[in-house]
Amino acid sequence: MTVQICNSIADGEISGRHQHHHHAKKDVNVVTEVEYVTATSPSVVVYVDENGNPLYTSAAGQPPATQAPPAYNAPAPPAYSAPAAPAPAPESSSAAYQAPAETQAPAPAPASSSQEAPAAPSSSAAPAPAPSSESSASGLGISYAPYNDDGTCKSQDQVSADFAKFKSYSVVRIYGTDCNQATTALTAAKANGIKLFQGVFDIAQTSSCVQTIISANKAAGDNWASIDTVSVGNELINSGAATVGAVVDAVNTARSLLRAAGYNGPVVTVDTFNAMIANPGLCKASDYAAANCHAFFDPNTAAEDAGKFVLDQAQRVSEACGGMNTVITETGWPTGGSANGKAVPGSGSQKAAIESLKQHFSSNLILFSAFNDGWKKNNAGTFGAEQFWGIM
Repeated sequence: MTVQICNSIADGEISGRHQHHHHAKKDVNVVTEVEYVTATSPSVVVYVDENGNPLYTSAAGQPPATQAPPAYNAPAPPAYSAPAAPAPAPESSSAAYQAPAETQAPAPAPASSSQEAPAAPSSSAAPAPAPSSESSASGLGISYAPYNDDGTCKSQDQVSADFAKFKSYSVVRIYGTDCNQATTALTAAKANGIKLFQGVFDIAQTSSCVQTIISANKAAGDNWASIDTVSVGNELINSGAATVGAVVDAVNTARSLLRAAGYNGPVVTVDTFNAMIANPGLCKASDYAAANCHAFFDPNTAAEDAGKFVLDQAQRVSEACGGMNTVITETGWPTGGSANGKAVPGSGSQKAAIESLKQHFSSNLILFSAFNDGWKKNNAGTFGAEQFWGIM
């Protein structure tokens, strides 16, 4: 038996992910490296730079400003440290978020994983996020936590049954390696032709968690074909749990180990959009800018305006990161809990928010989350909504 020592905090773990100290929704400066040209359909526009690299995709049909700022040259990562306060708001921004305290994933018993011969190196890097081979799949992703409501680990059969419901999504995001999920999620993703957005949550255990991911891929004989992205850390700067320098070091360590094992796809760190804007060194360390953004935590944004709010923040992140491709790695709307100003939870509100998000994004967006998370705990900052973000 191989004992896993990576106690990742799965899913929105997580509620660190809800610690959005400040969501600015207006006065948005848009980054362009250039000509906005590529339209994938009459209502979908893909924004690209001068080399044809995508910045982000919008179904809204409203291109951002056309004058790009100079490329950002970040100082050495060690010069950064976790901000004492969230990013300053533009003058026209909404009120600051009420940041909930962090909710940790359950600590299930470790599971064993088999070992096989190393897989051959992958021949090319995967885009972020890459569409599935499923013809019915959208360009969107969905996040997933492999826990039962009592905090115990879901079995392979349960995980496989859950993934069978995700065929309309191109990517499934998981957050860590506990509960044997590096193996169970990969097995289910591979069986359903879905890409997996793999995660390392505890950066203090980066090397061992990455080795768990490597071992799972070797055992599956997958040659990294099912892995879209590997993330290192989730909202660690926003929660004050780490410095930028520590996160950057962890990302570089993970990338080095993964490259040596044949994985050539994206390696990123994920944080809230305002933490990314305030600390562009996080972008510099990543292969694309990966930001969480929940319109519900902005008290001036109603459900039907969620898509515009999130697109505005994606554009701000791209600008702060020198025009990098930006993926929103968490966004959604709760069905239960208390109202936060104009942000009102409920099934109808969630439907309106998801429709709005899909109108503004045809890709580069991961919805949060697949199912309600009964194992989570609420606190004063979560508006009683922590367990009710499930879309299915």
